[in-house]
Amino acid sequence: MEEKWWQRSVVYQIYPRSFQDSNGDGIGDLPGITSRLEYIRELGADTIWLSPIYKSPNDDNGYDISDYRDIMTEFGTMADFDALLEKAHSLGLRIVLDLVVNHSSDEHRWFVESRSSKDNPYRDYYIWREGKNGGAPNNWGSCFGGSAWVYDEKTDMYYLHLFSRKQPDLNWENPTVRDEVFDMMDWWLQKGIDGFRMDVISLISKPAGLPDGEPGPNGYASFQLCANGPREHEYLREMNRRVLSKYDLLTVGECAGVTLEEAKTYANLDGSELSMVFQFEHMGADFHPVLGRYAEQHKNLPLLKEILSRWQRELDGVAWNSLYWDNHDQPRIVSRYGSEKEAYRELSAKMLATCLHMMQGTPYIYQGEELGMTNYPWTSIGQINDIESLGNYRDFHAKGLMTEAEGVEMMRHRSRDNARTPMQWDAGENAGFTTGKPWLPVNPNHTFLNAAEQVKRPDSVFHYYQKLIALRKELDVIVHGHYALLAPDHPDLFVYTRTLGDESLLVLCNFSETEQRFEIPAEYRGAEILIANYPECGPLGVLRPWEAVVYRRR
Repeated sequence: MEEKWWQRSVVYQIYPRSFQDSNGDGIGDLPGITSRLEYIRELGADTIWLSPIYKSPNDDNGYDISDYRDIMTEFGTMADFDALLEKAHSLGLRIVLDLVVNHSSDEHRWFVESRSSKDNPYRDYYIWREGKNGGAPNNWGSCFGGSAWVYDEKTDMYYLHLFSRKQPDLNWENPTVRDEVFDMMDWWLQKGIDGFRMDVISLISKPAGLPDGEPGPNGYASFQLCANGPREHEYLREMNRRVLSKYDLLTVGECAGVTLEEAKTYANLDGSELSMVFQFEHMGADFHPVLGRYAEQHKNLPLLKEILSRWQRELDGVAWNSLYWDNHDQPRIVSRYGSEKEAYRELSAKMLATCLHMMQGTPYIYQGEELGMTNYPWTSIGQINDIESLGNYRDFHAKGLMTEAEGVEMMRHRSRDNARTPMQWDAGENAGFTTGKPWLPVNPNHTFLNAAEQVKRPDSVFHYYQKLIALRKELDVIVHGHYALLAPDHPDLFVYTRTLGDESLLVLCNFSETEQRFEIPAEYRGAEILIANYPECGPLGVLRPWEAVVYRRR
């Protein structure tokens, strides 16, 4: 099948609020992003995904949109966006926007009208239900804690919000809603953007009848019971037919609860729906059995390997993988699966990058990941901004499942704010992010962990990512090679091969700070080393702490 441009691309995700502030108000903005585009070009990434830049009251940092065709005031103007798009394209960079259409803000004109009366023309743009037994229509819980329903006194009914109460869910059953969404998407595409990352797109089709679900430890049924609903693929095929198929785009769906079989439909190489999906199964490999992501759990490398390997094998030739460790919703991967120790931080960052970037799929680099940025050392709940972390902490704390001290510890490991602290550009005040007071604190390690230092230093994490990206552009075996896992039960080593015709790669990654041994297959003894994270070769078959090495056989 003909190769698509996005199959060889590397995407750089920008969280605009935390990337670069240009006017000293402590909040990143569009002119700030424009000023840093050459940095992304130097790294080698060719596509930029911007987290939401639309007008928003910021209850959920821009994922609550009040006007889909305007720019958030703090980020700038539409003229600023046009300038960013023009400069990006002049540098050979594509721009992908976040598409948030499972829900809007409750301050969107549609919802203001919808809640005004039961007979308003916009009433059916959202999901309204009468209460049951003196309470909510069902036992669904919000992703951010508490019930997924809000009672509205004016009309004596409840509206659904799978996320914040200020993020009412749109009613995709209403064809007029779909018309509005598709027209808006086309409006942006005509401006020249290059695709969409689709926020929680797997939730747009709700289960018929909105039935109760099995309650979890917080007393509510998981919002994920809405994943992959009965009309999900019908809606996406309609979107593809009416909008997406008319352009040459990268489209990636954030698909909570997606299974492998579902992904084969979402991201089928026939192009009928999306280019690829974000799956979260590997992100749950270190979750707590009761508290989920909001507790530190023992790292289970065999489980992580099994999940990633299954997705590699099963989608090969059928659908396309996305590859990621970090994003705006995940703690930093170096703090999660690597090491923050000074002796090992950069080695582990490079090892983790090698492990991911040698797989089949489109890699996503989240701002600062290419530097090996780490989690923030939070000391109090009061420092936390993230609505999801706070909501879940309050639920668990109220039920006696978590003390405040445990909550702070949880934030250090799991809060989404770990990914949202400002980008570390240099060793100066506020890491070069702003001349004002940053909206979130800057990690104190910016004095030695920053872009300016790493761009100058040839053996830095930045330059290692640069090499990985260049190799993907160059070698077909990295893009299209078939995957096979070796040593699946080894507790510390992640070893796999990639094979395309007569060419193959052997990828060895040590996920520990202790020396590990692995018998190199005979066919790779004497093979060239394609890339490695130690400056000199070690003994054959011995992997030093956090070592990564890739052998190439032709």
